[in-house]
Amino acid sequence: MVDTLAGRLARPGERVLVVDDLEFVDTETLAVLDAVRLRTKRPMIVTMGESSLYPKGRRAVLSPGPEARVQLNPLRYEHVSELITDVLGAPADADTTARILTKSAGNPRLVARIAETASLSDLLALSNGQWHMTGDTLWNEHLQGAVESLLEGLESDELTGLQTMAIAGTAPIDVLQRVVHADVLDRLEQHGLISVMEDPHNNICAAITPPVLADYFRGQRVRTSRRVLQDRITRTLSVSPQEPNVDVTPADSLMGVLAAVRLERSTDDAATARHFHERLSVLERRRYDRWDAEKSVSNAVALLGVYWGSPTDASRIERVLSETVSSEGDTCERLFLAVTKALWAIHSGKGLEYAADALRNFGKEHPEWSAEVESVELFLVATYDRMPQNLDDTLTRLHDRNPGSGVLACVRGMLELYRLNPSAALNAIDSSSGFKGFPRIGPFIRGLALFTSGRIEEAIVFALDQRAEARRNLDQFGMVSSTYVAAQALVYRGHFDEAEYLMGSVFAMGRPGFLVDSLHDAMLRLAGLRAATSAILPTATLATQARREAEDIGPLPGIAKGVYELVAGRPLIPAVFDRKAARLIRRQLERGYVLEATYSALFFTCLLPGRKVLEILRQALKEHACTSHDQLVAIAAAVVEQDHQLLGVLLENYEPDSDLYQVRMLLRGAFKRYAFVDDTVGAAEMERAYSIFATRFPSADEPMAFNSGSYSPLTVREIEIAALAGHRSNPEIAEHLGISIRTVENHISNALRKSGSPTRAALFDLVRDTSPFR
Repeated sequence: MVDTLAGRLARPGERVLVVDDLEFVDTETLAVLDAVRLRTKRPMIVTMGESSLYPKGRRAVLSPGPEARVQLNPLRYEHVSELITDVLGAPADADTTARILTKSAGNPRLVARIAETASLSDLLALSNGQWHMTGDTLWNEHLQGAVESLLEGLESDELTGLQTMAIAGTAPIDVLQRVVHADVLDRLEQHGLISVMEDPHNNICAAITPPVLADYFRGQRVRTSRRVLQDRITRTLSVSPQEPNVDVTPADSLMGVLAAVRLERSTDDAATARHFHERLSVLERRRYDRWDAEKSVSNAVALLGVYWGSPTDASRIERVLSETVSSEGDTCERLFLAVTKALWAIHSGKGLEYAADALRNFGKEHPEWSAEVESVELFLVATYDRMPQNLDDTLTRLHDRNPGSGVLACVRGMLELYRLNPSAALNAIDSSSGFKGFPRIGPFIRGLALFTSGRIEEAIVFALDQRAEARRNLDQFGMVSSTYVAAQALVYRGHFDEAEYLMGSVFAMGRPGFLVDSLHDAMLRLAGLRAATSAILPTATLATQARREAEDIGPLPGIAKGVYELVAGRPLIPAVFDRKAARLIRRQLERGYVLEATYSALFFTCLLPGRKVLEILRQALKEHACTSHDQLVAIAAAVVEQDHQLLGVLLENYEPDSDLYQVRMLLRGAFKRYAFVDDTVGAAEMERAYSIFATRFPSADEPMAFNSGSYSPLTVREIEIAALAGHRSNPEIAEHLGISIRTVENHISNALRKSGSPTRAALFDLVRDTSPFR
């Protein structure tokens, strides 16, 4: 066996031994592998469980040598979604994916095991092509063996420590040491069974990981003394979470906040989401108990404010709305209650007219709030139907009736955003000190207004600053809304990795409250766009977890499904794509949603430029006196008119602005446009223009673009060599094909020049999906 394997490894090329799950390999096989490694001098990569690098008895078999230990990061939300799809044959919905992520802490084996056992135990059900939870738990008896294998070899005091921590939940280290000895905590952390994190108040906290262990230890059958132990722990851990009130320290630059995001990416999404929800659950339970004891308007408002952004308990909301004594209490709080009733009526399917009637009834009972009630009704009609006629006259009339109203300011700010008037939106919210009935809508309006006015960097800094404050304040409404703004702005600048991390951190928390679930859906679609464009055929992405009953048209980018579904449908004939995109944008404009229409047109123009969409974009920007995209529109016009000389002049004189990434995306999209109609001359012109522009403005961010599939400007021989260049050296390619090294160098040089690829790896990625390579 040694001779045979050594002979195979001695062949030309870069070769390496890979051993998966070292703990399950017998010693005789390991001896063979070790002998081969010593004879061939080939490196060996081994994988094993997290508890130690080498299980007992393995280190003695392997000869000493250079060694590097690599700790793999846990899976993130999008990876868990893909793995569940592979294991169960269909994707899971957002709540199920988030629950499996948090329970497994991103451990691939546990993700697969939890998904498999939950489906076998009928805890997951397949409906409309997606897996959904049938109850509120994923724990089942089939998980018992998987969990006990993680606990194998632990001492009795370590098992007791884990049981104590399961009951205590996430707690500061100094508090936890009152009930678990510090030495035990150290040993559990060495075993990889404790995750340590810093909470928003800079306290170092610890919790069991993976969290499915806590479910195991919380089971009644594990220890008969569980109740006694729980009582002791409860008495000792008397410190309960407080409702924080911490001042925000704003970030001073885009680079600073992006550095903070990249640092945060090294943390565990599952642990962070669990910690956030544990604290939020305590807050929600406390406020519900307070309302249950005294069903006042004030207590109802405090509880319903949580549900605006956090996971919704429908039965509790219905009970609070029906049983709260609304005849007493502050009229401002009663307005909040009326607005929540209207929003909940729409969310629960009762319809816009039912919600409007509820608001009108409140306005009749409280004429002093009639202007606010009418403005909220105006907002609901604009959001869920279309922008009303004579909007300016109506807004002016309402403002004159109550000039300082925070409700009117928030409504006006949102409606000005809908029709792409960011300066008016900023003026509206600056004219008021806010209103507690609309929690944190002001920062959302400001962030989105900064973004749509072309102040992209300011929008990113502001939104990430608001997100940090929301995390500190257990404000999931603020978390979701600020992440939506930050993600839109980051994607517009080409920072996909940071945007996808931020959105993933929100997805890991499961579906949010009923007022921001549409923003959650918008981010799912945004997170799926890159995969939808890069696939050769229509493919499933995170967007499949968004609600399917959404309309094609919506008031904000991504709220509706029309844009994503057009891209995911991949109508790659440029004229067809242009026609369908233009039809969708006209429908958006007919509803009065100028913001969605404009950004849809910008995106479509850069993705696959076409004459119809560009003309609509020009007209919309002109009507709203928006000049921040003038350079981009001029370059797009030269592309569409095929005026290569003018294009060269415009690119040469381009001054970097907020559309820099969009220009790169436009040039790449123009290349794809020619590629799809097999115009090699036009494609070569666009490749040359893109290469020159990319040299002048280098960036590590690849522009989003459709995968051109079988098209390639390269010859079959160049494709063959480019395919080998991804993993072989020039001498190895020459030996493999029986040609000279100089010939290989010439072919690779020509392929890099013709394709515009910056590296051999990028060239390999370009050709691996072409017909000759396949």
